[in-house]
This record gives sequence, structure tokens and C-alpha cells, in this order.
Amino acid sequence: MAFKPANNIQDLQYFGEFGGVNPSISDSSTYTFLSAKTMFDTFEGNADGCYLYSRHTSPSNLYLGKALAAMEGTETANVSASGMGAITPVLLQLCQAGDHIVSSRTIYGGTYAFLKNFTPRFNIETTFVDITNLETVEAAITQNTKVLYCESVSNPLLEVANIAGLSALAKKYNLKLVVDNTFSPLSISPAKLGADVVAHSLTKFINGSSDTVGGVVCSTQELINDLRNVNSGASMLLGSTMDSLRASSILKNLRTLHIRIQQHSKNALFIAQKFESDGLKTVYPGLQSHPSHKLYKTMMNTEYGFGGMLTIDVGSLEKANALMEMMQDKNLGYLAVSLGFYKTLFSAPGSSTSSEISLDEQKEMGLSDGLIRFSIGLDADIERTYNMMKTCMTNLNIL
Repeated sequence: MAFKPANNIQDLQYFGEFGGVNPSISDSSTYTFLSAKTMFDTFEGNADGCYLYSRHTSPSNLYLGKALAAMEGTETANVSASGMGAITPVLLQLCQAGDHIVSSRTIYGGTYAFLKNFTPRFNIETTFVDITNLETVEAAITQNTKVLYCESVSNPLLEVANIAGLSALAKKYNLKLVVDNTFSPLSISPAKLGADVVAHSLTKFINGSSDTVGGVVCSTQELINDLRNVNSGASMLLGSTMDSLRASSILKNLRTLHIRIQQHSKNALFIAQKFESDGLKTVYPGLQSHPSHKLYKTMMNTEYGFGGMLTIDVGSLEKANALMEMMQDKNLGYLAVSLGFYKTLFSAPGSSTSSEISLDEQKEMGLSDGLIRFSIGLDADIERTYNMMKTCMTNLNIL
């Protein structure tokens, strides 16, 4: 039977304290006990259903984590205060001094900076590779490698990882495959393709309203327990705890994710096809010209399409900036970082979300000055949006 991630979310039933259709928000940082022994047992992790302190976990956070684990098809999940607050503890939990990570070269700039500049302080080294070439990935694995790291669809170049192929390599060398699925929730289910850990920035499509920062790690009960361990857990000790009010807000938005992703994907495919037919250098996994189009089709949950992210290259940063400013002036979207909002968002990654990557490295990976990353919104009349964008490009002599 095909995996149905939205059904798994829908089938969860939560009631509030007084029968509310939404679970009650646990607006407490600490919790009382009827006996000192129960407090001790809870601190040691041996009192199921009892809560100690919200940095460890809270009912509201567990509700959201359970729903996200159901979406990704993992045993459980741990939510955090940001996407980086999910990714960084996982990598530090899985690696020790002297260990090695093989990572995709095209990943979110913050993750790249963490692996390139921060983890070497702990004697954890990373080799960055073309993740789409499995031979290259395998050649980079050493006896000290512990983790393969990638994004399902990479930020910002939209390279697509062969998750099943990477999983086979991870199993061959006894590694953990960690996949950031932020760009493709519902569309791709990495755990079902063999990923050991699935991370998300909840800030993006999953929350969808650009009002909350959050993250999640979806994995086995064993790994999540390790992350929460009061003595040695990276999530517990680094303290990137999600606020209960935010967890409740994201859980409500999660229930409409399937509808939103379908519209994001429908609109992005329309825009990408139009841009490409106009002669623009357009990258979108739903286009047959995308080098991993066929691979994506073998991995995807078909009803959710190819996602809401696309890029175009207009030739120079000056043209890119002029176009984005004009599109914002015409209310076609916002010149802003992030993604997954109801309005289209656009930015030049080289000078924003990927600015942590040096110019030489950007050039090597194919991140050009004129690249614009679009997070296509939920526009009801996407043809009108396209026609207005085309007018802007014509006025700037881009078309």
C-alpha cells in the first residue's frame, strides 16, 4: 500500500482538556509531582506520561512531534526552536571528535557554515561533494565517516538527492543518512526511502505563515531518547527548545499542509514551464529538462507535485535586484528570504541565504550572481501573476 503522509496526520485524534477540538496548550515551564519519587523517576526518564521541565519536553511539543513523525513515517520526533536547532544537535549527537561527515556541497548556508567553520572546533571534519554522483559520494567516505548529509531538494540549486542510493551506501559502510526535507514536505518521504533521520525547518512550508521559527528531527525512538538525555543529549543540553505556544500554532497549520503543498506545486510548475518557454534559464524538478526529473518521479508522493521552489538566472546581480524590486513594487511577492509563505518570496541566494559560502565556492558549485530563488505562493490566478512578471522582465530587457 502506498504511503499516505497526509492521512497519517489526519488520523491522529487530539482533544483539549475540556473537550476542545484542539489539544490544550501546556503554558508551563515546570510541572508538579505528588511524590518526590515520581520526580526522581521522571528526571531519570523512567516515568512515562509525566513531565518535569519544558526544556526537556512538554505536552504541546509532544503533540506536534507525534504529528510530524506520522507525516514522515518515523517512530517519533523531537521539535526544536529552529531548523538549525534541529540539525546541529543531531550532527553533534551522531559524531564525536575525530569523526567525519560527507555532505552535499549545495545545502542551506547556515548548515554549510556549521559544517565548514564550526564543527572543526570539535575535530569533526566534513567533505563536501556533488551529492548527485554516488561514485563521488562513496569515494569521499573514510574509516572515520559517521554521517551522510544532504537535502532532498537542495537549497538553492534544487539538486535532487538519490535517497535510496545514498541509503544503500550508508548501510554498506554503517553510516547514518541524515536528510533535510524542508523543501519537499509530503512530496518526498525520505524515511520511506531509507533515511535514518529526517529534519525540517518548520519555519517554512510546514508552518506556512512566516510568523514562527521552528525545527524538527524525525527518527527512531532510540535517537530521540539520546537527544533528550539529561546527561548527554545534544538537544537537551544545547537548549534549543520550542515554545509550547508556537508548537500549538504549527500543529494547527500542519493540518492544511496537504492543500497548500498541492497549490504551491501547481503554481510553481505553471510558472516554471512559462519561464522556460520564454527562454529563461529555469531550474525546477518538475521540468523534463531538470537532470533529476526522472529520479524525482520515482521518489515522490505524486499527488503533492514537485514542490514550490524554482530558480531562474537573469544574468547579473544588477538585473536580479532590479527585477525583484519591480516585482515587489507590483505586489507580485516580497523580496525576502525564507520560503513557504502564501505570497511569493524571492531573493538572490548568493548575497543572502547562501552568503556564508565563499564566492569561489559559489562559483564552483554553479551559484551565479544572477540567480533568483522563488518560493511560489498560493495565488488563485497564477496566469495573471505570470503575465505581470513577464511584463516586469520585458520592461527590464530580461526578455
